[in-house]
Amino acid sequence: MNIDGQHYRTIWRDKAGESVRIIDQTRLPHRFEILSIDTLPEMVVAIRTMQVRGAPLIGAAAAYGMALAMSEDDSDAHLMHAASCLISSRPTAVNLGWAVNRMQSRLFSMPAGFRRQAAWDEAENVCDEDVKLNRAIGRHGLQLLRALAAGKNRPLNILTHCNAGWLATVDWGTAMAPVYAAHDAGIPVHIWVDETRPRNQGAHLTAWELGKHGVPHTVITDNAGGHLMQHGKVDMVIVGADRVTAAGDVCNKIGTYLKALAAFDNDVPFYAAVPSPTIDWTIESGHGNIPIEDRGPDEVASIQGRTENGGIASINILPHGTAASNPAFDVTPSRLITGIITERGICPPDELRALFRESMS
Repeated sequence: MNIDGQHYRTIWRDKAGESVRIIDQTRLPHRFEILSIDTLPEMVVAIRTMQVRGAPLIGAAAAYGMALAMSEDDSDAHLMHAASCLISSRPTAVNLGWAVNRMQSRLFSMPAGFRRQAAWDEAENVCDEDVKLNRAIGRHGLQLLRALAAGKNRPLNILTHCNAGWLATVDWGTAMAPVYAAHDAGIPVHIWVDETRPRNQGAHLTAWELGKHGVPHTVITDNAGGHLMQHGKVDMVIVGADRVTAAGDVCNKIGTYLKALAAFDNDVPFYAAVPSPTIDWTIESGHGNIPIEDRGPDEVASIQGRTENGGIASINILPHGTAASNPAFDVTPSRLITGIITERGICPPDELRALFRESMS
């Protein structure tokens, strides 16, 4: 996607050497900074601290983390050490484990001494494939948005939660890929952007990237979505996912479940945009079977923003000594989901297996 007229991916290999460049998402929207990741430990920190975040991007970062590790030491022992470090960096997004396992399979098939270049090649394959998957999600979702917009003499109002745009992937995004495709095709769209407390990925990231692409949008508080639906101001909800079960339960940023309940009660279509590496075929039900990341209370207790003099500051918003809980994700059951948009097409949750029967076998 474009930033001030220049194309960027969220992560890429520095062609001048064996290092990786990322857009540091903890600095957005107030500062746009490129960060160099040169070692495995630095990549683990980048994933854990959410300098890179979003399930597909975490997978790509983990693949590059394995390549960085092989540049340091391509022995069996270090390969297993790298895999363990990366998998433990964040627990919920299935793409992370998927990418690490893919890299392990590729590298264990060859002797040490040949793994270095192969690791970099495979990591770049992971990234290129992510772009293709998300572009395909955009094509399929475009047809859906075109049908929903037909006959309306106003923009199509779409509500989204958290950030599932190109910043959450290598490029294009998942939930926002159809939005960008529709906007570029001349279909009038307007996005209601949930702020997504406590880290404000909607207000900080989704609003930033939509603005850079010229897509009309409005940031709302997390609790405003149901009200807007009751008053007919939301035509559809579209979100991304960090893990989807074989039965179509969707694990996504905390607060997604509440949006799905409100959408169900108001007959508003609710869709999740999901590339196939995000589907966990080993889990049937998401309730109690997906590890939900419990992040630190400081994210709830403080908020970051730009001060009047242009500086960036973090301030505490809770009374001194107040406890805070911070579950990062929730699970939306398949019964509340209208459809799942994948690179192979759109289907109801109970038809997900049929759409990917070949992959499952």
